[in-house]
Amino acid sequence: MKFNGARILIECLIERGVDTIFGYPGGSIIGIYDELQGQTERIRHILTAHEQGAAHAADGFARATGKPGVVLATSGPGATNLVTGIATAYMDSIPMVAITGNVPLSLLGKDSFQEVDITGVTMPITKHNFIVKDIEELAGTIRSAFEIAMEGRQGPVLVDIPKDILAAFTEWETEAPGAAGRRPILPLRSIPKATEAELDIVAAAIAGAERPLIYAGGGVISAGASDRLYELAERIQAPVALSLMGHGAFPSHHPLCTGMIGMHGTKASNMAVNRSDLLIAIGARFSDRVVSNAASFAKNARIVQIDIDPAEVNKNIQSSISLVGDLAVTLDGLLARVGKKDGSGWGGHIKEWKAERPTSHARKTSMPPKLVMEAIHAKVGDDAIITTEVGQHQMWVAQFYPFEKPRTFVSSGGLGTMGFGTGAAMGVHVGMPGRRVVHVAGDGSFRMNLAELATIAHYNFPIVIVLMNNGTLGMVRQWQRMFYKGRYSQTTLDRGPDFMKLADAFGIRAWRVSDMAGFEAAFEKALASGGPALVECLIDIDETVLPMVPSGKPIEQLVLEPESILS
Repeated sequence: MKFNGARILIECLIERGVDTIFGYPGGSIIGIYDELQGQTERIRHILTAHEQGAAHAADGFARATGKPGVVLATSGPGATNLVTGIATAYMDSIPMVAITGNVPLSLLGKDSFQEVDITGVTMPITKHNFIVKDIEELAGTIRSAFEIAMEGRQGPVLVDIPKDILAAFTEWETEAPGAAGRRPILPLRSIPKATEAELDIVAAAIAGAERPLIYAGGGVISAGASDRLYELAERIQAPVALSLMGHGAFPSHHPLCTGMIGMHGTKASNMAVNRSDLLIAIGARFSDRVVSNAASFAKNARIVQIDIDPAEVNKNIQSSISLVGDLAVTLDGLLARVGKKDGSGWGGHIKEWKAERPTSHARKTSMPPKLVMEAIHAKVGDDAIITTEVGQHQMWVAQFYPFEKPRTFVSSGGLGTMGFGTGAAMGVHVGMPGRRVVHVAGDGSFRMNLAELATIAHYNFPIVIVLMNNGTLGMVRQWQRMFYKGRYSQTTLDRGPDFMKLADAFGIRAWRVSDMAGFEAAFEKALASGGPALVECLIDIDETVLPMVPSGKPIEQLVLEPESILS
């Protein structure tokens, strides 16, 4: 049967199991939207307020479900509006397929109206990208895009389709994913596998270690290897420190969990890494926010790095031993070789360090962030999915919210994208409609993409937004207070909007609270409303995120009180 390119695109998406796409129409993709109109029973389109919101929604969908998110945008400014969202997904290894339209082939390279070389723009922030210049290559390209997004270390792939390719006709024949005989547009790379000898070496290192420590990152969640991590930690009685993206990979209530590691990590995690004699990094990339001072990081330990991407091995920290391959497969091989250990080498150190926390965590203000996070968890439980923007509130969630399960924490880690969370929350709800979604935002980040309240209201997404409003760009203000003698340049947000009136304008129920009793009552009403809701929390402008390691300092040099480093 002959179909035009737009219909072939839609058939390929359905063939790959896609039931929802996020997007915004425009001139070069009118053909796609025309075809979508007749396919609403087979594939759902979520119209967002802005292409960036659509990209973040596709990202959130992928983080919550483990399946690739799909976003659609027109040429030129529509395509460039996706860039921040694509980069966000790339930095956190999130599978996404971004589909953009472009001007007809005859107008490419002529500075035509709404023409941008989007493949050139996004080359550094995609696993791969394509521009389709032959209708005969369209189906194979779409199929390859999904395979590339999901194979190995996951990530975003972009497919750019000129307008005349979408209008051209060719024969269409469906193919099951992975069907034999399919001619790939781009052959997949083979995934390395740890050798028997390499696994034996790591097993021997674990057997000989007195103070092993596991440092787990988001790769554990992507690989579906949380159960293996749990078994390994219990078997060798190793404390588990988590990167920001690793939250949920290991249950926070477990006695072996030492919490987040790095700049805003716990004393237990940061002290343990430099007291361990064997550091086992699993699906973690040793980012600067974790390592801080590379020369002093894990200075007494042999380092084992386990990762699916060979490019990450020895990139930031030199490892003694590395295992490259799928984490689930690699950990299975390791577990087959590792015996039980008693963990006595750590003595009571971990317990003592876990008990030492900043006094600010018990600071007597009307709405301490710690109590807000604990109150949210008390109401929604372990199955809720928490999304965040980026800033102080993000760190408060990471520090105080007890994540027990994978894929329950959705946040921008590597890129630190302010404005990420509102769109991401939409994608999370669409992907996991039976799960409670709570979006924790700061007033600075929330302003950046608040137009997506229109999307949330229109589709009646039952997302509860907890807006931590301190009237400032809190994380930057904290740095200004600590390192710039309190010179608060351009960080005070002494302007609108009135978030209550804003929510009302979109038809969203909202409450403003200034103490914990008010919050608990309002949050319960928001949950019970059954629709979108916003709870604005008026918090102190100088609430801080502690502990904190000053940039470039060894990570055991934690600041527990801000006054100790005021300059």
